[in-house]
Amino acid sequence: MAEMQISARRVAHVIFRARELDAKVGRWDSPGDSIDSDSILEMRRGDATETELREFIENLPEDQQAELVAIMWIGRETFEAEEWDEAVQTAVSERTGPTSTYLLGIPMLPDYLESGLEKLDVDVSEVEEDFL
Repeated sequence: MAEMQISARRVAHVIFRARELDAKVGRWDSPGDSIDSDSILEMRRGDATETELREFIENLPEDQQAELVAIMWIGRETFEAEEWDEAVQTAVSERTGPTSTYLLGIPMLPDYLESGLEKLDVDVSEVEEDFL
């Protein structure tokens, strides 16, 4: 298995931001209502958390974007950890659109990323506290 180019810190960042998105709910107020403190829990068009996460993923070098997809696939058990190189190459060759759009469309993305890191024996415990 080749060494990963993407840092554990960057993957942890995606995990935590994706968890923030998963915690959001549909809008419960009507357009035009005043925005109050509860509104931060609502998923809205142009949501700042989603926008920031999309930009973060798209600003990663292409090899790191492919590795992020490969980590998710390993966590989802599409590939085994021993198939790292194949998973990365498949992510590169099968890319048809923005990586952020693909990843953010995956239900349970943060769980798959965590599981993938575990299967790859990558410990993120040292960087986790930075996101709490």
